[in-house]
Amino acid sequence: MPLPALIEIVPLDKPVHAAITVPGSKSITNRALILAALADGETTLEGALWSEDTQVMVECLQELGFMVNVAPDPNELCNRTITVYGKGGAVPRGGTTEQPLELFVGNAGTAARFLAAFVCLGEGVYRLHGVQRMHERPQAELFAALRELGYQVEAEHLNEKLPVRILVSGSSGVRLRFPVRKDKPEGSGVQSCSVSIENSSQFASALLLCANAGRWNVHVVGENAEESPYVAMTTELIEVFPKKGGAFRIEPDASSGSYFLAADYLIPSDEHLEYSERFGIEVPTRSLQAVTVADWPSSDWQVDVKFLHNPVLHGLDLAFGLGETPEGRKEMQTGRRLGVWDGVKRGESISRKRDLGDSIMTAIVLAPLSIGSIQFTDLGRLRVQECERVVALRTELTRCGAKVIEEGDTLTVYPSELHGAEIETYDDHRMAMCFAILGLKVPGIKIKDPACVKKTFPNFFQKLATPPPKGLGVTIRDVRTGRALGLDELFAT
Repeated sequence: MPLPALIEIVPLDKPVHAAITVPGSKSITNRALILAALADGETTLEGALWSEDTQVMVECLQELGFMVNVAPDPNELCNRTITVYGKGGAVPRGGTTEQPLELFVGNAGTAARFLAAFVCLGEGVYRLHGVQRMHERPQAELFAALRELGYQVEAEHLNEKLPVRILVSGSSGVRLRFPVRKDKPEGSGVQSCSVSIENSSQFASALLLCANAGRWNVHVVGENAEESPYVAMTTELIEVFPKKGGAFRIEPDASSGSYFLAADYLIPSDEHLEYSERFGIEVPTRSLQAVTVADWPSSDWQVDVKFLHNPVLHGLDLAFGLGETPEGRKEMQTGRRLGVWDGVKRGESISRKRDLGDSIMTAIVLAPLSIGSIQFTDLGRLRVQECERVVALRTELTRCGAKVIEEGDTLTVYPSELHGAEIETYDDHRMAMCFAILGLKVPGIKIKDPACVKKTFPNFFQKLATPPPKGLGVTIRDVRTGRALGLDELFAT
């Protein structure tokens, strides 16, 4: 049964103690699928995410002629054990000019970018296309780099975006249509290119994943290119991945985990109720973590592991208590959990390039509940992802009563009294999940088109509704009927 078109999140009014499992990392899964196809032998990916984006990648590899077997994961509904039979760097032949081999990439940026580089290791003609939003997302820097390497890349429109036809001549990985660059020693067989990551780090990752098989020398340029967390993830995965086949475990997705780390700060704690009942004092947060994410990643591959120490959360982390003045008068005192940020200091900012990845959206949505105004900077990439996320976040937070100022690629969010609203999700999974978490605290939050979470986290709403300790026990209603939805009605398809 599909999710209703409009659901309401009912705030939690009691303590919750839970350890939530989240599916595998999308970023790692789709990189690992490419590396497994390039490996020499059979590779088993354990804990791999099974969602719209990764299914698209698997289906494209199968369409290309790779054998990929998918089996259930006993520990997580939205994970799979995926076995890929690699071809040692070779890619099966594509189609012809008249009938290219068609690859549908949906709205998966990783699939679109990674496969564009990957098919250059093959022979023949390949055509990549997706949904309309994917046709609006940037590709120009990647196409330019592939042309610099000598491949024929023909965008069907003048905007240098999908759909695109990629023509590869000769045997696997050999370019015959263009001459070898004159600045390379004759006979070296190594081609060089530069690629900018200003619009997306996925351009560099696409080239780096295939660089060894294609004998490419890739120079990454752009602001903070050497510190890009997603490029670093790619290079580290390439280093440790079993190139001759074997087993590789995908760690849980830190971006998905951020929603539940945020929930820990929004739902009532035992301390909250004790003080409220005993003294009539409203206690906003907890002093001990009651909601955790099981198997939180121990590596630093995912930039969003930093969300665990997000200063926005700790801006919410006031722990109230009672003390006595020298005159014996009881009054409220404040303190903070030891070892954490002291909130966001005046003038401090959080950067999409430096501090957080996609979980910065969770931080932005929670920011109106913090103790001071917060600037979120370097948000340009959010504009060209699943939706125009900067405008979407400002619009929907404003709809909830927040004061949000947009200046260039910066959002400044001020402490605000929030109220319920119907949230447009713009077919963007992260918009749906961020505002659903806000609904744990703010009454009346209604999520439109909640099934869009299928892109990366199909059982997200099931995790919210599952009773503790495996879920939060949240009531989720069908707005049209007012009926509380059962777990079997909350899976996004």
